[in-house]
Amino acid sequence: MKLPFAGVFRSLRSFNYRVWVAGAFVSNIGTWVQRTAQDWLVLTQLTHRSASAVGVVMALQFGPQLLLLPWTGFAADHFNQRRLLIATQATMGALALTLGILTVAGVVQLWHVYIFAFVFGSAAAFDAPVRQTFVAELVGDDDLHNAVALNSTSFNAARMIGPAVSGVVIAAIGTGWAFLINGASFVAVLISLALLRVSELHPNARAHRVRGSFTEGLRYVWGRPDLKTVLVMLFLIGTFGLNFPIFISTMAVRVFHADARGYGLLSSIMAIGTVAGALLGAGRRKAQFGSLLLGSGFFGIGCTLAALAPDYWLFAGTLVIIGVAALTLTNTTNSLMQLSTEPAMRGRVMALRVGSALGGTPIGAPIVGWVADHCGPRWALGVGAASGFAAAIVGAYALARLEPRPSV
Repeated sequence: MKLPFAGVFRSLRSFNYRVWVAGAFVSNIGTWVQRTAQDWLVLTQLTHRSASAVGVVMALQFGPQLLLLPWTGFAADHFNQRRLLIATQATMGALALTLGILTVAGVVQLWHVYIFAFVFGSAAAFDAPVRQTFVAELVGDDDLHNAVALNSTSFNAARMIGPAVSGVVIAAIGTGWAFLINGASFVAVLISLALLRVSELHPNARAHRVRGSFTEGLRYVWGRPDLKTVLVMLFLIGTFGLNFPIFISTMAVRVFHADARGYGLLSSIMAIGTVAGALLGAGRRKAQFGSLLLGSGFFGIGCTLAALAPDYWLFAGTLVIIGVAALTLTNTTNSLMQLSTEPAMRGRVMALRVGSALGGTPIGAPIVGWVADHCGPRWALGVGAASGFAAAIVGAYALARLEPRPSV
């Protein structure tokens, strides 16, 4: 008899994927512990509730995704992916430990956080495209869509735990210890990479090292109207919508007057929606372009409801809707772009995807932070809502005009 949900978790049949996802889950918890603590540190300890400062930190942390595009995609397509992941994960762990030591010692300043955000973001820029394409090496193309969705499930299950843990740690022993916990959590993913059975990997085709490798990737995407549409939709929502550190922190502190525990709980509640969205994606056999329209539209609706929420718990409920919508959008773009792209081009295409989703943050986060400071957090959420509706319009226009390839 077929077990319930067997199809949802089919990628776990692979030993390598089980090992990878276990190590990544521990590390992801640490990542969310640090993200929550970093925003709280900047908003309440290093500034007087400055959303603009949080926006600057986000801009510095995600700016390298766009700035380093010519090299990050090249690295993912040309170098050994497992070894590159070991290097990037070790670097990010060391940076988290160093920031934690500065904070525990009581000497951390705002400019320290700015520098660490940029350097951490630079390491993450090399890590993101190779980590996303490495999933295909773990399970092969047949289970790629499922593995991508389960990766997001793991990441967002950690999101339910990490912010709540961070709130408790901040209140009990201080912000710096949250950074130290994250630094230590990278040991888990490094161990998982060391334990992989290399002989059971499904190596992606490696690209030849030639001049103009990045421009070749740009030309490839430019010739694909479906990929261009996906990147535009991602850019709109990534630039003005995926600014949750600003949205949640300012609503928690300024509107609902919550403490660190209350702030951490909101981030954890949002993760309920993101986990649900990831599991829904894992249950689908195919990624479809129509899911992008639904994700974008519901993202806009969710942000609108959040902006209008009269109290803490209703606001928390709207975060679940936003989480489902955001994960539906981002997971679908990941699967569509990988499975409809030639294997030797995947690293560069996925680097462009990450650059579109996060590279606009240096533009959007300071703008959203300024709106939150000068017009109020609810208006900042209005900007996020507008980005979702705009992306849905772009997708609907493309669907009407084009015959999209992504139905894989």
